[in-house]
Amino acid sequence: MLKSRARGPVFLTHRRPGPGKVVSARDVCPDTGFARLSYGQARALLNAHTALGGPGTGWDLHEMRHSALTHLGEGGASLLMLMAKSRHKKTENVRRYFHPSPEAVAELTSLLGPGDRR
Repeated sequence: MLKSRARGPVFLTHRRPGPGKVVSARDVCPDTGFARLSYGQARALLNAHTALGGPGTGWDLHEMRHSALTHLGEGGASLLMLMAKSRHKKTENVRRYFHPSPEAVAELTSLLGPGDRR
């Protein structure tokens, strides 16, 4: 899916935007010049290529957003950084996406206990 790309949009079209098309710089891969897929196109392709039990059973882009914020939070990203990454303006909205694993909560709790339990 990424084809060894390390920056730019994840889901790309197979061509550059047309000459009359006005596209934001963040919607174009800086290496290939290819444009970002629309949300609907990306959702349909991701579902088609990950569905095991028929249409509509594949991965979900929204779940990927949840997962990404959770991994960043477990990695130590602050609430302000999570808000910047997700472009949320309210902390309540970011909290909806952040679901730490029981292991991450246990490791955090172990920091409060006497001695090193890790």
